[in-house]
Amino acid sequence: MDILRIALNVVLVLTSALLILLILLHKGKGGGLSDMFGGGVSSSVGSSGVAERNLNRLTIGFALVWFAAVVLLGLIQKASPALG
Repeated sequence: MDILRIALNVVLVLTSALLILLILLHKGKGGGLSDMFGGGVSSSVGSSGVAERNLNRLTIGFALVWFAAVVLLGLIQKASPALG
């Protein structure tokens, strides 16, 4: 059970870092904090529809893996005997 817990913790840390990176790569839709810090000034040179769709798919995929790791860690924690 300890190996599974360690593996899930590693998956959780990696997917958390990748989710932060992927979310920050998304194009700002305007009206939020991205416009306040210069996000609205950037042009649409590097944004294509296919790239944005693939970024969305990657983000959703990593979010599902992250969610599964959180749920599995919670189930392992609940199933493990109480210490003490």
